[in-house]
Amino acid sequence: MENKILKASKEFEIRFSEVDSMNIVWHGSYALYFEDAREEFGRVYGLSYRLYLENECPAPLVELNFKYVKPLLYGQRARVDITFRNTRAAKIIFDYEIYLTEDNSLVTTGTSTQVFVDKNHNLMITNPSFYEEWKKKYDLL
Repeated sequence: MENKILKASKEFEIRFSEVDSMNIVWHGSYALYFEDAREEFGRVYGLSYRLYLENECPAPLVELNFKYVKPLLYGQRARVDITFRNTRAAKIIFDYEIYLTEDNSLVTTGTSTQVFVDKNHNLMITNPSFYEEWKKKYDLL
């Protein structure tokens, strides 16, 4: 298993609907920023939710962690970087970093873990074939 790095980025602006009464991004918004990053990663590398569904193999989140370094405020622009963490296990792990675009300062870090389930929602203990093919394409096996 090679240590190849697959990474994508997505810029965004903090919207009014994402902040609380203190003008600070509400903690639940970070899950949405990470979701946007996963969708961007899927677009760039061909590992989209549509691919999971076409193969009757959803990959729900089972763990989501954030570490806040400093707040994001209404109107600021930020960038979320997502990095694929390769593992032999039947799961998908991503690492995230959010930066302010104005000074490239770190705002938040995080990780997510998704597992594969079959069409009856039973946990899969081996990687599905479409995911193995995807990993081969990027020399991740």
